[in-house]
Amino acid sequence: MEQKAWIVTVDMGYGHQRAAFPLRDLSPTGQVLIANNYAGIPRGDFRTWNSGRKTYEFFSRTSSWPIVGEYIFGTFDRIQKIQPFYPRRDLSEPTVQVRQTYSLIRRGFGRDLINQINQKDLPLITTFFTTAFMAEEHKFRNEIYTVICDSDINRAWVALDPAKSRIKYLAPCRRVVERLMEYGVKEQNIFLTGFPLPEENIGAEFKTLKHDMAARISNLDPKHHYRNKFGDTVQKFLGNHFTDEKRPLTLTFAVGGAGAQRNIASNILLGLKDKILNEQISLNLVAGSRSDVFSYFKQAIIRARLVKNFGRNLNVIFSPHKEDYFKSYCDTLRKTDILWTKPSEMVFYSALGLPIIIAPPVGSQEEFNRTWLKTIGAGITQNDPRYTAEWLFDWIDSGWLAEAAMAGFLDGRQFGVRNIRDVVFGGNTAPDKDDNLLQPF
Repeated sequence: MEQKAWIVTVDMGYGHQRAAFPLRDLSPTGQVLIANNYAGIPRGDFRTWNSGRKTYEFFSRTSSWPIVGEYIFGTFDRIQKIQPFYPRRDLSEPTVQVRQTYSLIRRGFGRDLINQINQKDLPLITTFFTTAFMAEEHKFRNEIYTVICDSDINRAWVALDPAKSRIKYLAPCRRVVERLMEYGVKEQNIFLTGFPLPEENIGAEFKTLKHDMAARISNLDPKHHYRNKFGDTVQKFLGNHFTDEKRPLTLTFAVGGAGAQRNIASNILLGLKDKILNEQISLNLVAGSRSDVFSYFKQAIIRARLVKNFGRNLNVIFSPHKEDYFKSYCDTLRKTDILWTKPSEMVFYSALGLPIIIAPPVGSQEEFNRTWLKTIGAGITQNDPRYTAEWLFDWIDSGWLAEAAMAGFLDGRQFGVRNIRDVVFGGNTAPDKDDNLLQPF
């Protein structure tokens, strides 16, 4: 029997769509269904979704405004703030946000979407909580699965009455498993799968990942400080995948879906100007699908007088179509040595052996993501971007970034897509072991 499921996400930032993209082959159409912008969406539903998206993007952008921005975004963030994890306690009481969401749904919000996908009796895998609530309230016939996109979550992700809900959760890490139980989700409805990373970056029998990782460690450990101390570990997990292949040290800076923190890129360009001119480093600026960010980056390149390097060792990753952007981004990451980004869902990409320079978090969930990333040793908080050429190469010379790359590679979970398949199509049994690299693969 062909294994297919509805893959549903929302256009709200990049995180929810990025989580859905690696699952697209499970869809009967081969495409991800966008809940807030699909063919035939009722006008009222579109307006409701669009209002929420615009609000989210506005407040995300205000986070980078000096002085007043912190106050404005802080007011918004308090609505969805994640409570401290300790002391452990019952947090199952629904919040105002949850009650408001259910009020909209019970007035018909999302009914058309669920009626459409109910025409084929397939399970639903969604990367956004609202669509899961819609499915349950509007009598979706098959199983409902929600992919969690952060290392910790607020109460908004869990149903109004979690004890009675049939929604199942696919968790990226143990902290989310524990948090869901605090929110009252039944243990049998929680599965530790890992985040769905793109399988094209892993490859059959990890050949792609091993190859890319070996090249990365060579670039991140030019003086062999890390390999002199931990050579046995490197040999154990990467074996003979080291080659004579040489490529420039490559840094990739990615903004969030709302375009926040684009100003950091301007300072990176100025800080690395001499090394870019001398082709000592390659720099990718990721504009995603936002034309305004693309234009901003091009102007920043002009202001920095680096036009002659554009298209050589200085590139802007952009496509107006999200799917094309995600494909291009995955390809870019294969040649990336260091990823610089805010601690969004991208923290889980550390499992691909990408050391992450952590830009300031936007929202409490990203504060938790930053803590999680630093706890596993795969991320380092950014220093002043104006002096990137100084501190970045100090970190490289010391082997510090090579160590962070290996930490993410060894402690992260690479098998999210496969585990999700096992849960959804394998009789709802959880994977029988952790899928991090505690032993050679």
